[in-house]
Amino acid sequence: MSDETTREDAVLLYLGGPLDGRVEVREARHGAPLPTVTHTHLHDGPKVVHHYDLHPLTDGAGVYHLRVEPVPQPAEAESA
Repeated sequence: MSDETTREDAVLLYLGGPLDGRVEVREARHGAPLPTVTHTHLHDGPKVVHHYDLHPLTDGAGVYHLRVEPVPQPAEAESA
């Protein structure tokens, strides 16, 4: 990545999860920012996957918010 940004480059901020606070400058030559970014965290334990959804602010700026997956609800006990 170059030290200079152009008007066509996109400035992207990540909120939530392991990428919280990360700022990325996506150069215009790479095209428009992706609508969803998947981050796979590999460590000594199990693989953890996070999804970030893009919320555009302006033509050249956006925020990726951590996708919050719904918590599965236990099935209601059948009454006899």
